[in-house]
Formats: sequence, structure tokens, C-alpha cells
Amino acid sequence: MKALIPAAGYGTRFLPASKTVPKEMLPVGAKPAIQLIVEEALAAGADEVVIVTSPDKPSLKRHFDVDAVWHARCAKKPEIDAELTRLEEIGRRIRWTLQTEQRGLGHAVLQAADLLAGETDPVLILLGDALVSGQAPSADMAAISRAFGGASVVGLEQVPLEKVSRYGIVAGTPAPEAPVPEAADRVLRLSDLVEKPAPEAAPSRLAIAGRYLLDPAIFGLLATQTPGHGGEIQLTDAIRRLLSTHAAYGYRYPGRRHDIGNPQGYFETLQAFQAPR
Repeated sequence: MKALIPAAGYGTRFLPASKTVPKEMLPVGAKPAIQLIVEEALAAGADEVVIVTSPDKPSLKRHFDVDAVWHARCAKKPEIDAELTRLEEIGRRIRWTLQTEQRGLGHAVLQAADLLAGETDPVLILLGDALVSGQAPSADMAAISRAFGGASVVGLEQVPLEKVSRYGIVAGTPAPEAPVPEAADRVLRLSDLVEKPAPEAAPSRLAIAGRYLLDPAIFGLLATQTPGHGGEIQLTDAIRRLLSTHAAYGYRYPGRRHDIGNPQGYFETLQAFQAPR
């Protein structure tokens, strides 16, 4: 399984801090958010991670690079030096590509198409500004996908009706045969998705929540996707087209998603992750 992390957004909701510190590099304990997300992908079974970033964010790659200067500084601190070595080992499993213009999440995902060409297994997509406290969903999503013959799986959370217009919202029917026993009442067979609907037009209150496991056919669909909401290439619109030819499931995962792209969400993340990691 390959993983993909879109992390090229400007982070305008976090200005002025994000002028110099990308939101994905904001610390959560001793690790930046991007490292926690990469570790979630690897723990779920990904053997390689592709990160889509911006030319304005060199610090993301530098974080995972080998750094002899820091090893020298930590020569008398073996535990810290070992942690740096482990970080560099993670870095060897990362490939990088750039999104040079902001045209939406779907466009960001599409930038990884060449690096992931020829893949036949679903690709795990983890948003670079979404951390999940409690039980991380990616491993369960991978298990659900395997049990359903490699089907696509979309992570979900229930949101208040007045907030549905902020998200992609799904429609579906229960799939009680879900292979993760404790998730039997949390899995839906998807029938439709709508990007940021008005409350009266929303098919449910189940919102797409920062984690996807998608058939690689999604890249071909994104390449021909017309702009949608906000004039951007919407990943939700391409997944909706995917439903016409591929089975897809939604997983209302038990962990809690945190948006680190704004100060309030970041403060809530720090509280949720305050235990030592």
C-alpha cells in the first residue's frame, strides 16, 4: 500500500505564523504534525509515502533529511540521537512532489499521479492538516478495504446540520457485514457524495473526515475533472464519479479528527495529544 499526504496549502488561517512555519510543521509534543501523520500511514501498512508540498515549504523535507550537524550535537545524548536516526529512516520511505498552484484538494492529489503510476492497490490519502486523536482510522480502513476485495473506503464523522455546508457529505446504506467487528454499525455502502451542500440539500450529516483509501482509478478521474465548488478541482466530485464503476464504503471512525489549520483547532489538538508520545 502506498500513502499520499497533500501538504501544499498556504495555511492562511494561521497567519502570520504560517508565513515562516508551515501548519504541517506545528509541534504536537516533540513532533511536528506531519511526522505524526506519516507515522499513522506507516503503522497502517504503507510501505512508502508521497508528500505533495509547495516550493515555499522546504522545512517539511528538511525535517526528514539526514543531518550530520544534529547528530554531532546529540553525540552524547544517545536516546535523542537514536530518535533522529529513526526519523531519517522514515524519511527514506518518503517521496516528494510539488503543487505549484492552488487549485483545490483534487488538484493536489493529482500531482502525485506520476509517482503512483502503475499502482493497482488502493492509495491511502491522509490530509496534512488533520490529526486524529484516540484510535487512528487508517489501519481499520485498510482492513475494511481488504475484506471488501480492495474497495475504496472514506473516513467519516458526524457533524451538526448547521455545519454540513463546510464538508463533503455522503449518502449510503448500512453494511452490517463489516469485517472489523467493533465497526459493524460504523460502515456504509456509499451511494452518493455532495461537496459542501446547503443544510436542506444534504443527504446526511456524515462528513468526509480527512482520511481516504481510494482505488488508483481516482487519478484518471481527477485528470478529467471539471472545476466544482469554489472553482476548484474537488476530490469529492471525482470520488462521486468513481462510485459509478467501483464499490466504495464509508467508515465512521471512533477517533476524533482535529483541524490544525486554524488556531482554535490547533489548541484543541494540543489538549487531545497532551499525553507523552
